[in-house]
Amino acid sequence: MEKTIEDPPTSAVLLDHCHFSQVIFNSVEKFYIPGGDVTCRYTFTQHFIPRQKDWIGIFRAFKCFQDKLEQGLLKWRSQGQTLQVGWKTVREYYTFMWVTLPIDLNNKSAKQQEVQFKAYYLPKDDEYYQFCYVDQDGVVRGASIPFQFRPENEEDILVVTTQGEVEEIEQHNKELCKENQVLKDSCVSLQKQNSDIQAELQKKQEELETLQSINKKLELKVKEQKDYWETELLQLKEQNQKMSTENEKMGIRVDQLQAQLSTQEKEMEKLVQGDQDKTEQLEHLKKENGHLFLSLTEQRKDQKKLEQTVEEMKQNETTAMKKQQELMDENFDLSRRLSEKKMICNALQREKERLEGENDLLKRENSRLLSYMGLDFNSLPYQVPTSDEGGAGQNPGLVYGNPYSGIQESSSPSQLSIKKCPICKADGICDHTLEQQQMQALCLNCPICDKIFPATEKQIFEDHVFCHSL
Repeated sequence: MEKTIEDPPTSAVLLDHCHFSQVIFNSVEKFYIPGGDVTCRYTFTQHFIPRQKDWIGIFRAFKCFQDKLEQGLLKWRSQGQTLQVGWKTVREYYTFMWVTLPIDLNNKSAKQQEVQFKAYYLPKDDEYYQFCYVDQDGVVRGASIPFQFRPENEEDILVVTTQGEVEEIEQHNKELCKENQVLKDSCVSLQKQNSDIQAELQKKQEELETLQSINKKLELKVKEQKDYWETELLQLKEQNQKMSTENEKMGIRVDQLQAQLSTQEKEMEKLVQGDQDKTEQLEHLKKENGHLFLSLTEQRKDQKKLEQTVEEMKQNETTAMKKQQELMDENFDLSRRLSEKKMICNALQREKERLEGENDLLKRENSRLLSYMGLDFNSLPYQVPTSDEGGAGQNPGLVYGNPYSGIQESSSPSQLSIKKCPICKADGICDHTLEQQQMQALCLNCPICDKIFPATEKQIFEDHVFCHSL
């Protein structure tokens, strides 16, 4: 058989398991002339879907197809029936062509397809062949009627026979029909036997497939077990090698340990001797420890006494600290009060200086007024007391006396030492008396009628005093 470019997908599927009715071949000639290309036309049925690796091959039919055709042995039925052919598997193709997939299977024109076989690849003998459609799984989906590759000959010319020959032929045909019926009955029996054999063969094939599957699983398990054993063997070899190496190392280590043991035994003897010496020293230290414990007990008693003394000193120190804090607070309070007194004293000093200045002004004004009125100081109905009569704080130059005599008298030290504060009942100067003096410094008292004027109404006060002289 001749192959083109690439071998098509095939299988050993028997013909009884194929579906010849899914692809129908159209316009197949009885014979094709050699030396020319052959066009194969075919149609897809409704439920068949072509795939990429589908192909159409030319297969050899019966070698004695003509004799069997005359004897009625060839069975061909279209639309799903079977055809007895001269091949058993799709591997027995002569040549093939790949199928062209249609763009749209729903289109009616897409169902009708064709392929062209080149003359170079076609058979050169006069045997009978047929087209077969094989899918990519190697299953036959359609087969055509047989045809030949031969030139035209005289057998294709119409032959005219006589009536006697026709009757003879009819008689011969009747005999052939009887023989054909006998052969059909025999064929039915053979087909039944064939179906039974095929069923048994199918069962055997299923059993074979089952056994093959089990065999594959067992082979896989054996392979896995073999790999596992090989791995275990390698590991054991490695472990054995490691153990040998370790054994050698352990032998060397044992020799070293024995040498160390002898050395340690010698050291142990020395240690035992040293231990005896240390035992004696320990006894001596125990005795010394007893003496030290007694002295330590006495020291603890002395320490407790010292701790009590320290505690008492801490308490005394705490009491002293409290007293010191109280004295510091009292000192701070006295310092604050002294600062306030100094501030008040400074304010009174400044007020005194201001009042003295005003008193000088009033003296000059009084002298001017007296000279303007042409009066003499001795002719005034009211005489200002002299300093000998207790007016030491008044100025004898004023006609009506010092209008601030209340302030001067109140600031006299002799009177402040006698008077008591009406609020806190304290003798001498206190905060309340200082506030009262500040209030009196801000007021003006009339020396005649004791009327009080605010310091801001100085002009009214002077007019008032002047009115008493009229």
